[in-house]
Amino acid sequence: MNTKGIILAAGKGTRLMPATIPASKPLLPLYDKPMIYYPIETLIRIGIKDILFIVQEEDLPIFKKTFGSGEHVGLNFSYEIQKIQKGIADAYFIAEEFLQGSPSVLALSDNVFLGKKYFEYASSALDKMLNMGASVFGLPVSDPEKFGVIELDKDDKIIDIVEKPSVPKSNLIIPGMYFFDSMASNYTKTIKPSSRGELEITDLIKIYLNYQKLSLQRLDESIVWHDTGNAEALLSASQKVRQFENDHHIKLGSYEIASFEKGFISASELEKIADKFIKSDYGQAIKNYLLKI
Repeated sequence: MNTKGIILAAGKGTRLMPATIPASKPLLPLYDKPMIYYPIETLIRIGIKDILFIVQEEDLPIFKKTFGSGEHVGLNFSYEIQKIQKGIADAYFIAEEFLQGSPSVLALSDNVFLGKKYFEYASSALDKMLNMGASVFGLPVSDPEKFGVIELDKDDKIIDIVEKPSVPKSNLIIPGMYFFDSMASNYTKTIKPSSRGELEITDLIKIYLNYQKLSLQRLDESIVWHDTGNAEALLSASQKVRQFENDHHIKLGSYEIASFEKGFISASELEKIADKFIKSDYGQAIKNYLLKI
């Protein structure tokens, strides 16, 4: 079965208030486009066409207005509501009907990755999941004690994942993109809420680990990761995106260009999208891209 995508975009954005009072956090601009454009682009570049947005109930109308059915970009967009925030793994309760037994990639709407090899690593993680059952990124950071830390054996295989250890056994953490086979929804039903009352994504990953179905995809130090949870992080990510685009002469986060490059839409369909945004730098960037191909 084709792999499907899930984007968890139901966060309340309390650390970004008051900016998130009038607008949903995933739709706040990160440089020149909503931050949710970046995970959408990743899913498309690894070949995913069916994408589910999990949103807050009050945000559903604006998401549908912003993205529609996805047909205009050759995709299939669906929507579900998370009424109560119960943790990241709760996405697999909500998405069960959408998935219908398909493998999936779960992306957090506020996690942004930059790097020339990033999409290659994401494709590799997808391949490893299809072969093994599940895969996660391993990202080297300077402060692993703040995150879920991956513990490895001498053969570089995952043997444990420890949340916020006082003495981390590696500098590898798991950022917000996860790759699971068709069993994810079933396994989630066996998870008990944590002490904070949430279904923890780490507990779902550990089920795959216990079944020896978990693979690691390392991200090297050329990959820059941003969890844009507060204003400083959002500003820093915007500046990094702008610099990366200028240095490499590309438009990051343009899921429309990604859809064209994957063959999901034609050049004329992409041109219509450029014309829609033609008065903005974003629209001009798509137009310039079309002139170069």
